[in-house]
Amino acid sequence: MKRREFTVGAGCAIGLGLNALPAWALSETDAASGIRVALERGAVAAVNLLGRTDGFLGNPRVRIPLPEGMEEAAKWLKRLGQQKKVDELVTAMNRAAEAAVPEARTLLVSAAKAISVDDALKIVKGGDTSVTDYFVGKTRDPLGEKFLPIVTRATEKVKLADRYNAVAGRAAGLGLVKAEDANLQQYVTGKALNGLFLMIGEEEKKIRADPVKTGSAILRKVFGL
Repeated sequence: MKRREFTVGAGCAIGLGLNALPAWALSETDAASGIRVALERGAVAAVNLLGRTDGFLGNPRVRIPLPEGMEEAAKWLKRLGQQKKVDELVTAMNRAAEAAVPEARTLLVSAAKAISVDDALKIVKGGDTSVTDYFVGKTRDPLGEKFLPIVTRATEKVKLADRYNAVAGRAAGLGLVKAEDANLQQYVTGKALNGLFLMIGEEEKKIRADPVKTGSAILRKVFGL
């Protein structure tokens, strides 16, 4: 395949925080290779961080709470001495997310390896989370399909989950709960995906901020010029 050079204009240079970048400095092949490595590193790091015990429950940035609008129902249960059951439900929600996330590794890595040169160049020119935005566009829906049955099996073990769906369904009909939050399994799946992409974004920012620290020559070349 003919190796074309990636000419970077002043606008792109400013977007990457560069004062001056010669046209010969980065080829399209290098750009694509670097973005593939960044995608894969960010994905694997995020999966390893979240797909373990307390990956969600112990991390306040991604910990999954009860949906807005259900707090009053939770308070009512607590007043009836059901605090333990409420806590069990919240724990089960987060454990379900932790169980689902490892399933994302294969799909995310495949998406990273399959990136086109054109997409890679768009990412290089993009903002601090353009790598993550690419993942969201390519993988969110198929990952949701993978996560949902795992989340369902995990939450079915908690009896309060069925009661939640019944109460939330009625609350949604009254406009007290968002329609997308009325089903516990779908709610947890959505929150698990949000947490995963948030952590991928954090890994991407680290790579962009200090590509030398990654120890990768191609990342240093693409993001450290």
